[in-house]
Amino acid sequence: MQAPDNSSVARRAFLRYLAASPVCAALGLRPHALADWLAGAGSAAAPAGLQGPAPIQSPEQALSIMDFEAAARAALPPAHFGYMASGVDDDATLRANHEDFAKYRIRARRLIDVRRVDTSMELFGRRWPTPIVICPCGSQKAFHAQGELATARAARDGGNLQMLSGVSTTSVEDVNAARGEPVWYQLYPTNDVSVALAIVRRAAAAGCPVLVLTVDLNAGRNSETEQRAARLDTRDCRGCHTPGLTSSLRRKPMFDGQDLARVTSLAEPAMTWDYIARVRDAAPSMKIVLKGIVTREDAALSLRYGADAIVVSNHGGRAEESGRSSISCLPEVVAAVGRRVPVLLDGGIRRGTDVFKALALGARGVGIGRPYLWGLAAFGQRGVEAVLTMLRGELELVMRQAGTTTLASIGAAHVVRAVE
Repeated sequence: MQAPDNSSVARRAFLRYLAASPVCAALGLRPHALADWLAGAGSAAAPAGLQGPAPIQSPEQALSIMDFEAAARAALPPAHFGYMASGVDDDATLRANHEDFAKYRIRARRLIDVRRVDTSMELFGRRWPTPIVICPCGSQKAFHAQGELATARAARDGGNLQMLSGVSTTSVEDVNAARGEPVWYQLYPTNDVSVALAIVRRAAAAGCPVLVLTVDLNAGRNSETEQRAARLDTRDCRGCHTPGLTSSLRRKPMFDGQDLARVTSLAEPAMTWDYIARVRDAAPSMKIVLKGIVTREDAALSLRYGADAIVVSNHGGRAEESGRSSISCLPEVVAAVGRRVPVLLDGGIRRGTDVFKALALGARGVGIGRPYLWGLAAFGQRGVEAVLTMLRGELELVMRQAGTTTLASIGAAHVVRAVE
């Protein structure tokens, strides 16, 4: 084995020193894993002793979704990766989103003909070939030059339902063209309702059939990991990033032509349930989906105020530091809703088994965010396609293991909660 040179040893020693700092805890990494995070060596989520010597160099080399995380970390500047990776406060909710899937175990069944497996999902009268949904994630050109266009083309080729972020770096019209049909449009209300409703009308005019209203950020948030990662970035970012929300929104095409003088926030702390009616009046042709519902009380109110569907979500651990994962919230929301409207879930999906568990607990569709962004950052459209294909293949595998050949056959009897 060739000995490392002195500069490599010194650099590694410095990174080990940083690993003992509060940054390590803020990023949710094991001891010494911050050094790997900065160096782009292996996945910080990999089991101890199994971190690879270098990130994968092509999508075909990936053995699991987490291989794409390591590749994305190596491909991106620290500030950009930190923006993607960040939760809020100590990232406890972000970690719980995935870790809590382990609290549910799958009950395998035997001697069932599983030669043919149908993963198709029906939603609002439309059948999709897979229940794996592309969640709205903003600023995708910060991760790859093609941004949302690469994601849309991957969604087109995989037949995935796609939700477009209200702070995308590509217009809804261009995304629809790349997708080959209108996507679902996600709305941040902003503190200026006139701007929000103008954007809603634009999405409706573009043919978007569904508006996904995000309701989980109105209390504000503290993205500490994002801020710490930005401090590790030595680039001069002033050419792209100038102070103030207005400057940021001028780089978001959906805000083109809007008077941004009064827009000081993407959230609206004064928003109440009556906001749903205002949005519906602005675009009566669109279904209204509420994204960010996590309790039975709010699920019941969602029905009372006319929501057409619910997404159980805590914004990927980026909304509040409740410590409650999406999967732990799902059963009470499903129980409150019954079968009256569809319930979807996002947050923490890293395996096909995670998708299966969410479906068994009552989700109609299951959304992913960071995994496809990892693929996008590392390999563009090919990376997104590889992530979607891998998750769908893993879902089909576990469906066979559980003796379930359709999504409708997956139910609560197929999972059991582990004894804690």
